[in-house]
Amino acid sequence: MSRMLAPKLALARAAGTVSRLLADRRFRGLLADRQFLRLPIGGGGGTSLPGKLLVRMDQGAISSLAARLARGSALISATNGKTTTAALAASVIERAGIGLVHNQAGANMAGGIASTLLDAARSHGRIAGELGLFEVDEFWLDRLIPQLAPSAIVLGNLFRDQLDRYGELDAIADRWGAALGSEAGKRARLVCNADDPLLADLGRDGRDTVFFGIEDDSLSLPGLSHAADAKHCRRCGAPYEFEAVYLGHLGRYRCPACGQRRPSPTVHAGEVELEGVRRARFLLTTPEGSARVQLALPGVYNVYNALAAAALAITLEIPLATIVDGLQATSAAFGRAETVSIAGRETRILLIKNPAGANEVLRTLALEPGQHDLLGVLNDRTADGHDVSWIWDADFELLAGRVRRAVCSGTRAPELALRLKYAGVQRERIEVVEDLTGALDTAIAGGDSHEPLYALPTYTAMLALRELLVRRGEASSSWQ
Repeated sequence: MSRMLAPKLALARAAGTVSRLLADRRFRGLLADRQFLRLPIGGGGGTSLPGKLLVRMDQGAISSLAARLARGSALISATNGKTTTAALAASVIERAGIGLVHNQAGANMAGGIASTLLDAARSHGRIAGELGLFEVDEFWLDRLIPQLAPSAIVLGNLFRDQLDRYGELDAIADRWGAALGSEAGKRARLVCNADDPLLADLGRDGRDTVFFGIEDDSLSLPGLSHAADAKHCRRCGAPYEFEAVYLGHLGRYRCPACGQRRPSPTVHAGEVELEGVRRARFLLTTPEGSARVQLALPGVYNVYNALAAAALAITLEIPLATIVDGLQATSAAFGRAETVSIAGRETRILLIKNPAGANEVLRTLALEPGQHDLLGVLNDRTADGHDVSWIWDADFELLAGRVRRAVCSGTRAPELALRLKYAGVQRERIEVVEDLTGALDTAIAGGDSHEPLYALPTYTAMLALRELLVRRGEASSSWQ
């Protein structure tokens, strides 16, 4: 280990130890005041603090630590599904006997990844793990590719999200394209969603890309939704013709003007069966052969996440049987269709944060029979995006006639209530309780206690809900 880096690692570790000794709420209060070490607030909270300090002291720390990973790093980025895809991939890779360094707490910017590498570093200079598996925020991918020098990069999807922070999709696609064209980017094996026109374009240009996608027209929607993105060919600007639409703008497409079309995926899902909010089944096809997968995660979006994880595993030369075992053993991460018991009532927590993701959650809920009790929590904090107009592009109409009761909470609770009213939910079935604790108690106590409650929080609302449940002893701490 470099003599210059060693003391910085020790100091950063000490900061991490101190942060874990502090009560979560008090520590977050210090960060919120931006007084503690004057470090910026970012994704991951306390899990990012040691890494932020380390990077502040040594800008080359990530590169130095990542270079010690014997099998390099695999990066996973997408607008939706990064955490779940990484969890699925980790389950597969660990079953293959490959030691992982993985930012499983979800801190996916530079500070969180530096913290993950710091935790894996040993005093003798080695890293406790062979392969880095890092979920990466889409806005940070181009900055972290040169530092991590990955052996593989997985691109899951690009949907309109947090426009006030990220800008339009083409801006992110251009940044990703430039990063993939860099020296470090060219060395990485690319795993790419063939069904996303923006990403498919990034995977062309003579690269040895592993494409994944869905091959099942029984899932095809009537057409593009009004909230769909990436409707035009990046090569010539003509509108795409979609032969099948599976999710948002994901599907099978071609450009009638220049002939650009969806690449044929080498890893794909067919014979897909969706079982509401409980699970999904599909036939997984890879170059090694085909096998049936029963996924303990719901929806078309999780079929895509599983395909991305499987395609990454293919690049790591993991056998098909191991891939299937790993996919089937993965359970939902908190907020991603996870089920918890709150005051004895089954509650399913389904993150919604942009039109495409919300529409898939609503589409999945629509498969569940009967009337539904909802707890919607809409925040407009920085990590959510301050502009919440996206809720008008989410098709709440899919559930409007089947809402028994809806409790709306969060910093923009009245807007969510208004959206539900215009979607067709009867006004007397909607209640606004802006305080999250009160809203949760109201939602749990009301409706039919024998039926599940479906919580639909935005990102920071999901974190707040988790913190509340940890305090109540109904969820495990993020430190565990």
